[in-house]
Amino acid sequence: MADLRPLLLVEDNPKDLELTLAALAKCQLANEIVVARDGVEALDYVYARGQYGNRAPGDPAVVLLDLKLPKVDGLEVLAAIKGDSQRRHIPVVMLTSSREERDLVQSYDLGVNAFVVKPVDFGAFFEAIQDLGMFWAVLNEPAPGRANSSEPWRQRRWQGD
Repeated sequence: MADLRPLLLVEDNPKDLELTLAALAKCQLANEIVVARDGVEALDYVYARGQYGNRAPGDPAVVLLDLKLPKVDGLEVLAAIKGDSQRRHIPVVMLTSSREERDLVQSYDLGVNAFVVKPVDFGAFFEAIQDLGMFWAVLNEPAPGRANSSEPWRQRRWQGD
């Protein structure tokens, strides 16, 4: 099987990070999950610089992006990705606790692909993360010429299969 594109999870809250990783693990996705804990680290990954300067080439399958981040906030990360003609095709899902309308509007104005409010209920949160992981890593078909996998999305497999 060809290499699958990683999921980039950008989350600074340790509890939300732990729950999100557990939910994604339960999906048994074969994709690597790369964790960035602030906006600078996220941009370093996307642009393959700093500690990620030697990472494998290619873009993540999706960026699961928290809104409130240290150093560079989620909206700034989103603006950088969607404002770059070489990277704007990368799907970005804002994954946040914010229910503020201005955050929603600004995210869509900047080109976010989806805006998901983290459910307060543990079970609902777990299910929402699993659905996101499954959709973006397995079901979503990337734009032609943009995937780093030579294997068509329909043939991708879960680790458990």
